[in-house]
Amino acid sequence: MQLDVESLRVLLAVLDTGGMTSAGRQLHMSQSAVSRKVSRLEDRAGQPLLIRDGHNLRPTRAARELLPDARAMVKLHDGAVARLERSDLEGTVRLSSNGEVDVAQIAAVLGVFGRRHPGAEIEFSVDNSGSLTDRIDAAEVDVVLVQVSDESLRPTDIVLWSEELVFVSSASDDHSTPPVPFLDFDCCFYNEYTHAALREAGIEFKTVFSAATSLTVRSAVQAGIGVAAMSASYLGDDVVAWNPPAPIGELPRIHQIIRTVPGEPSDALAALVETIRAEFETAPRALRAS
Repeated sequence: MQLDVESLRVLLAVLDTGGMTSAGRQLHMSQSAVSRKVSRLEDRAGQPLLIRDGHNLRPTRAARELLPDARAMVKLHDGAVARLERSDLEGTVRLSSNGEVDVAQIAAVLGVFGRRHPGAEIEFSVDNSGSLTDRIDAAEVDVVLVQVSDESLRPTDIVLWSEELVFVSSASDDHSTPPVPFLDFDCCFYNEYTHAALREAGIEFKTVFSAATSLTVRSAVQAGIGVAAMSASYLGDDVVAWNPPAPIGELPRIHQIIRTVPGEPSDALAALVETIRAEFETAPRALRAS
């Protein structure tokens, strides 16, 4: 009998999080991939390891006996890998991000980088895209994760993902009667596009709410306060595409990018950029509309 470490990791995640789907989110795997890993482990063990009780999963007696050894094996494996991957890089890198990047993915990046490069340090902060664009150009930070439009995209930018910007409203109140209550973003380039589109369509509007983050604006949309422009990924059961009182032009496509300070990057900065790129390639952005 041979028990592979990754299957044990999946089993632990299923039991720790309470389900296949939640384990998949934690491990950046699909639910079907998690299920296959568990089934393979049960085949190798020659017996069931999970009791499926409706939507709940519980360990069998064999799994309960396996758990301490499984945790020890995964911990020993990860420690060995971390020691092999460690570098002698030194220096401090100033990283800033807008609020569109999932907190769990930023935490994963910082964790991986810290284990691989214990001699290097990261100073991390959060700000809006407008401020961060100015700060990176002024070399106040070394690397930023920001949103830009097509016309602001630079040849040196690394695109993490792209999506459409759309007008949204609450599913329970479409605000189709002018003046339309509108929700703005603080210091965000969205406003120049949205205001221009509304004016060109002849739609009277009034800004009734302003916030710095998409999650705050989405909460205001959910509450029925007004209409906003948001990334299409925020659409859901309670936030829907707005039905305007007059035909309105499309909003621009937006890009979430990595942008570094002008000039030759330090070894530590180059390593951090590669870690960020790898995280988003292997674990695509978690959509937060749900």
